[in-house]
Amino acid sequence: MTSSPRYRSVALDVDSTLCGIEGIDWLATLRDEHVAEKVANATGMAMRGELPLENLYGNRMELVAPTRSEMPLLSDAYRSAISPGAKEEIAKWRAASVEVILISGGLRAAIGPVALELGFDSAQVNAIDIDFDESGAYAGLDHSSPLATATGKRTLLQKLDLPRPLLAVGDGITDLAMKDVADAFAAFTGFATRDAVTANADFVVSSFEQLTQIILGD
Repeated sequence: MTSSPRYRSVALDVDSTLCGIEGIDWLATLRDEHVAEKVANATGMAMRGELPLENLYGNRMELVAPTRSEMPLLSDAYRSAISPGAKEEIAKWRAASVEVILISGGLRAAIGPVALELGFDSAQVNAIDIDFDESGAYAGLDHSSPLATATGKRTLLQKLDLPRPLLAVGDGITDLAMKDVADAFAAFTGFATRDAVTANADFVVSSFEQLTQIILGD
């Protein structure tokens, strides 16, 4: 490894990248088969770029209507699906003074606890907030968040003052949008491969070990 990393910061997707599930799809499996199938199909279309995420995100949330009590269950699902070696490799990046942030269209209430266990502080976790009523029922999402839109990750990343060079990493078309403001984009295929994403990526990787080679150098 070189003494100086090739990339000084990394913007990392969560669903199907850091963890091998799509959170909203997992929540949908707690509902009936019709809801689960409809939500999974919508997620697939959004991640392949076939339909803008903003046309689908709110509809998926209304269909699933996650409850407060389901957030710890989803956190457990994320824990069980962490990409092999991710914790150890991220620790290597940090040891080389690389700043690592999470940038996700998933739910902060479920991602946050897992991220903290992986060494992220709350300011490094960018995700969507949702509201619950007094009974714990779903009461809506934060519509002001750009992360519920097709190019929202790019918009948010542009506002963050991260050290350069910056590598963005993800599996979906919403992640690829970060390429416009990052110095390079790595398509992660460890859980899902989307041709529209890999065809336009600077790197294609299937493991966190491969990411380390890119970030820190040989």
